[in-house]
Amino acid sequence: MKEKFTTVTSRCVPLPMENIDTDQIIPARFLKATSRDGFGRNLFRDWRYDENDRPIETFVLNDPTYSGKILVAGKNFGCGSSREHAAWAIADYGFRVVVSSFFADIHKNNELNNFVLPVVVSEGFLASLFRSIAADPATEVRVDLPTQTITNLATGESETFDINPYKKQCLAEGLDDIEYLLSRRADIEAFEAKR
Repeated sequence: MKEKFTTVTSRCVPLPMENIDTDQIIPARFLKATSRDGFGRNLFRDWRYDENDRPIETFVLNDPTYSGKILVAGKNFGCGSSREHAAWAIADYGFRVVVSSFFADIHKNNELNNFVLPVVVSEGFLASLFRSIAADPATEVRVDLPTQTITNLATGESETFDINPYKKQCLAEGLDDIEYLLSRRADIEAFEAKR
């Protein structure tokens, strides 16, 4: 069982780039591990470190000005291959929410399966959020899963977002797919007994 997801209020890490693919999120050379642990160290590896493994100070994850549990990314986040390791890296790094105006479908589902909430917002809301963070890196955003709303606390702007009802329930209860089925064991056994 994972931590139940209700509301996250946090500062944001801005990554205002479009078409960020899964190879940029986690390069293929790091896909040999079978455990989900440790992938956060290599999140955006080729953007975070130079060829001598020194941090690139200008990259946002290396800039102490920015922190938080919410990654705000440009349009078409998670395109490319279907590797689940990309979602593992995002979750292992500590992000609970990724905000974008568009997600690749497979990556969006991989995030949900790894207890990261992908929040799709309008391009106008996304642009306004990037402006708020640029003006004040301490800007906070509230993501409320029960009401399916995201609010830029700097401006008061708010939008609703869609989520699959089953995945919403899994996030709210902190259950993966297997844990969800096991939690319904009595119902399943009662159904089977009637057959």
